[in-house]
Amino acid sequence: MRPFDPALLRAVPQARRPLGVLAAVGVAQGVATIGTAFALSSLVVAVVRGAPVAPAAAYLVVVMVARAVLSFVGETVAAAAGTTVSSALRARLLDRWLSAPAEDRPGSAEAVTLAAQGAASVEPYVARFLPALVTAAVVPTLAVVTLAFVDWVSALVVVLTLPLLPVFAALIGATTRDATERRWGALADLSGHFLDVVRGLPTLVAYGRGERQVRTITDVSQRHRRATMATLRLAFLSSAALELLATICVAIVAVTVGLRLSHGSVELGTGLLAILLAPEAYWPIRRVGAEFHSAADGAAALASALPQVSRAQPAGREEPANRPVSDAAEPPSPGKPGNWPKTVVVQGLAYSYPGSSDRVLDGVDLTASTGLTVVTGPSGCGKSTLLELVAGLRTPTAGAVRAQSTHLVTQRPFLTVGSLRENLTLGTGPVSDATIWAALREVGLDGVVAAQPDGLQTPLGDDGRGFSAGQRARLVLARARLADADVLLLDEPTAHLDDESAAVAHRVILDLARHRCVVAVTHRRELLSLADHHVALRATAAAPGVPA
Repeated sequence: MRPFDPALLRAVPQARRPLGVLAAVGVAQGVATIGTAFALSSLVVAVVRGAPVAPAAAYLVVVMVARAVLSFVGETVAAAAGTTVSSALRARLLDRWLSAPAEDRPGSAEAVTLAAQGAASVEPYVARFLPALVTAAVVPTLAVVTLAFVDWVSALVVVLTLPLLPVFAALIGATTRDATERRWGALADLSGHFLDVVRGLPTLVAYGRGERQVRTITDVSQRHRRATMATLRLAFLSSAALELLATICVAIVAVTVGLRLSHGSVELGTGLLAILLAPEAYWPIRRVGAEFHSAADGAAALASALPQVSRAQPAGREEPANRPVSDAAEPPSPGKPGNWPKTVVVQGLAYSYPGSSDRVLDGVDLTASTGLTVVTGPSGCGKSTLLELVAGLRTPTAGAVRAQSTHLVTQRPFLTVGSLRENLTLGTGPVSDATIWAALREVGLDGVVAAQPDGLQTPLGDDGRGFSAGQRARLVLARARLADADVLLLDEPTAHLDDESAAVAHRVILDLARHRCVVAVTHRRELLSLADHHVALRATAAAPGVPA
């Protein structure tokens, strides 16, 4: 967890311009700070000596206005930079995970924590800590150099005492890093456990295990609370320690100046200037120490996120060599794929889950073309994994997969919180309402949707809430009907349907198979009897399977 990682500028190019502006503003603020010290000391000397104060007062007003403008610009740019970088980092993370195979993605708990809490915590890191870091790199140097020309004794005192602040800040920062990592780990555990509980809540309630999970979540929450309070306690104590150390250092400068003023060895203007410049050498470092605590979560999040977004994008799957390229080939439109042959070729396919040497699939061969290919086998033998490999969501351990554009319907398909129309056209080009209603009519949902108050604009709840499991299964079949993919991969498409609804779904699948390559995993003998081709997977040692 470094204070600033240059990889941020490479991974999130949107951060370059605002950070450059913040650096320029920081330098200008440093110069204005030095100017303020000269203007204020000149005004005080003029008042004491009875000289005209108008020039010094005008100079002070100009400098103060300049500092106010620079402060406003810095705060505005910093706030905009924080929002921009946070949003861009979240978008890069999601884009990276969506384009990566399943083996190259983080676990659900880590992903949720990083994309939600982690990306949000980057905002104060960029908006507050980085500007403070720039100021700390500029202002103390300008203050010490100016002091060396004005009063070398005070400059010597500052040079000897100033390194104490970074040393103590580094020691405190190391402790803060450990506390932040513990808090981050506790937050990831809490997020992951809560997510797992929400996913399995119906099963837990059905078996009477819900109350036990309440106690478990309470224990994890208390662990996160204790880690958070320990981090806050450390932040307050360290800020007080840095303040005390800086105050003592400034007091040493003030005492030496006062003693020399009393002996007449230094002029009043020079002494005032030294006393005014000394705090400016310590203040930026104190501010960095204070802001680092509020931005520690952002630094920890960046340490986890930057390696994710900096990884090379996975290579795409190989397109089949027999796909024709001709002006006569009509480009696909929603629900009407192109007229070239639709094929899936799997040769010697093997796959092992990450961290395991056992193969859940081993030596699988499959050739599917336009029509319906049904895959069967005992539960747990890798049927769903086979579809994910064909869809390019996983990378084979051995063997080769060649497939054209695919559309995968999983056992638990994704339904976003949006309108029915948005869910039906997800990943598809512009589709007319007439085409959507035709697809709904084919799956027997036109009456259900027409009865909704807003029709196609009816919003869905989380995970399709508002529709039954069977209706959701038919809804995603309608979405597959509208997709412009050449290959449709269906994982247990009728698992949640009664016999009558399953018969409707089978008719839709057969109609899709007339013009596309449809590969369906099923346990239903009715669908198997309609298949053009049948592939039976066998259980391996790693996946012994459960007889279906």
